[in-house]
Amino acid sequence: MLLSMSILWVVLCWLEPQSLSEMADRVHWTTLVVLTGLMLLSRSLELSGYLTLWGRQLLALLRGERRLAVGLILFSGLLSAIVTNDVALFIVVPLTLSLAGMATLPIERLIVFEALAVNAGSSLSPIGNPQNLYLWQLSGIRFGDFLWVMLPLGVGLMLLLLLFVPLAFPKASIHLEAVSAMTAERRKAPLWAALIGYPLFLVAVDMGWVLSALAGVLLSMLWVARRAVFSIDWLLLIVFVLMFVNLSVIGELSVVQQFIHSMRQWPGGDVSAGVLLSQVVSNVPATLLLAQQSEWQPLAWGVSVGGFGLAVGSMANLIALRLARQPGIWKEFHCWSLPMLGLGWLFAAVWLSALAR
Repeated sequence: MLLSMSILWVVLCWLEPQSLSEMADRVHWTTLVVLTGLMLLSRSLELSGYLTLWGRQLLALLRGERRLAVGLILFSGLLSAIVTNDVALFIVVPLTLSLAGMATLPIERLIVFEALAVNAGSSLSPIGNPQNLYLWQLSGIRFGDFLWVMLPLGVGLMLLLLLFVPLAFPKASIHLEAVSAMTAERRKAPLWAALIGYPLFLVAVDMGWVLSALAGVLLSMLWVARRAVFSIDWLLLIVFVLMFVNLSVIGELSVVQQFIHSMRQWPGGDVSAGVLLSQVVSNVPATLLLAQQSEWQPLAWGVSVGGFGLAVGSMANLIALRLARQPGIWKEFHCWSLPMLGLGWLFAAVWLSALAR
């Protein structure tokens, strides 16, 4: 991903020369600051060793592979509607990775379904993802009204995802005998730093104290979990910087503007435009490009469905796949995400068409 974004950046700089200050203005630094803070907190939680303990308890409670998958999907979807899809992944993916040493499980497939679940669950809530938050503020309607409008889509997408579970996960039992004697080092300082830091960080960000929030997290980590500071995935942040620059430039090209206009004339209107453009520039930039020309409800549905399909459709997908570090997970992701895109697109188009009659 870093290589492809770097090559694209070179090509775009040749086509549309720009200064470093202009490129810096294209980056949404607030998002990157928040992302950095969440990465530090999740790494601290992982280093505490308690995820291993909680993972073993989860496996003991849900002894079937299919039950475990359903439990993680529902938990991921619900959590994403409350604390946003990115934050949910920073919690559930490390937890899932901690299960790998306890039993033979399809870890990469579980993480893929968690990524799909946060896309589905976050579509329900005005605060579930960045595009919903933006469209909620743009529409000017009440929180509950937005929730009611998005309810059919959120529930529908979760049900569609659960229909894939019997195809992806067998009813096989999970055996823990091989790890019953396993002990993991557990440290309370990184645990409490993460558990206290998560809500405080999110509240501070919500109040606009973004840099102060990151500074607080960074200082706390240097004090109680210094290893977390030096072991997070800094390359992921570079990928996001390049994505912001590249996608911003692409969105301004006249050929792209013409393409956007033509998409809105296709069957499905704003829904289809949101779905298709998300596959090219991700659903958050797609929302920003289309919001001034589109009705907010079909656009909200379209960009939510557009989070499925190609991995670039949602930043949450990239975060999940990068956190996973599992061989073959990109192929695994698209095996399930592309069918979800097709079914979700059909569901959204049919439902909104029926409402319009």
